[in-house]
Amino acid sequence: MKLGTFSYLPPLTRQQVRQQVEYILARGWNPAIEHTEPERATGSYWSMWKLPLFGEGSVDRVLAEAEACRKANPGHVVRVIGYDNLRQTLGAAFAVPHA
Repeated sequence: MKLGTFSYLPPLTRQQVRQQVEYILARGWNPAIEHTEPERATGSYWSMWKLPLFGEGSVDRVLAEAEACRKANPGHVVRVIGYDNLRQTLGAAFAVPHA
């Protein structure tokens, strides 16, 4: 299943996921966690896990929320997104592989 730019590469390692979250936070983007059933993952609409993490500066907090989303929604595809509030658009989005 192809879910964006990174889906054409091998699954991201934990370290690579961490680096992507660092990238989002370093740019001042607001991270959020989304999830959906695998059969609906190529669609436009995903369910948001809680509210976006406005102003969050901790990589560990973002990763903990992604893991909490996965535990609460077993079998779902989970992705981290980064909203660029200056351009008012999505700056980054990637699926988080199963641990």
